[in-house]
Amino acid sequence: MAELVPVEDAGDPRLADYRDLRDVELRKNLEAEHGLFLAEGEKVVRRAVEAGYRPRSFLMAERWLDGLADVLESTDAPCFVVPEDLAEEVTGFHVHRGALASLERQPLPTLWSVLEDARSILVLEDIVDHTNVGAIFRSGAALGFDAVLLAPRCADPLYRRSIKVGMGAVFSMPWTRLDDWFEALPSLSQLGFTTIALTLAEDAVDVAEAVRGVDKVALVLGSEGHGLSARWEAMADKRAIIPMAPGIDSLNVAAATAVACYVTSHR
Repeated sequence: MAELVPVEDAGDPRLADYRDLRDVELRKNLEAEHGLFLAEGEKVVRRAVEAGYRPRSFLMAERWLDGLADVLESTDAPCFVVPEDLAEEVTGFHVHRGALASLERQPLPTLWSVLEDARSILVLEDIVDHTNVGAIFRSGAALGFDAVLLAPRCADPLYRRSIKVGMGAVFSMPWTRLDDWFEALPSLSQLGFTTIALTLAEDAVDVAEAVRGVDKVALVLGSEGHGLSARWEAMADKRAIIPMAPGIDSLNVAAATAVACYVTSHR
């Protein structure tokens, strides 16, 4: 069972995993150096532990202990119990969901293991906003997609904000990073996937038409500002668009993903 450790000092070195959570660059360096990530909120913390991620420690106010009692009983990681105002001082934001956990990352699975038996996948190029990545994982999981592949520069789906927005979908959705960005789409085509790029290209067809009758689908999505790179757009087997009312030519990438996933799930 986790040891409950009262802490009254925001400078306590044992709280280092939780310090300055708003500084994205700091967090990225810290988490990469120590192989950790953070989960926020009772449901998300529970899902992370149930998915097999090993807790390093927990940080929570006393009133949240009962809600995670079974999780705390299953581990020997310390639980730092702090006043709510001290939690805010340490993290840099109001911990309104009450509980945080620092967990150890796992080695990323191979591409082949992630794609085994998969029929519907999402392929993300340089989507750098953590909120969008989390929302994409959540939509993919909700609409029956089997896996997510990330280009090397795509945002970290285990960043706290991504996990929170995705409600922990990253723990149930198989995912990995692509080692070879340049040949990624041709490689997927060789594995039997029809790669369909969501784009405003002139030859793009209605996404419903693009996915009709296709067995194994890989929906390909690009960055928030510029969309897909010219190479990925050109190398996709098909180019597709979501038809819209006059005067509007695009959706936020997370919203576009949800629409495209819904249409694809009904192909």
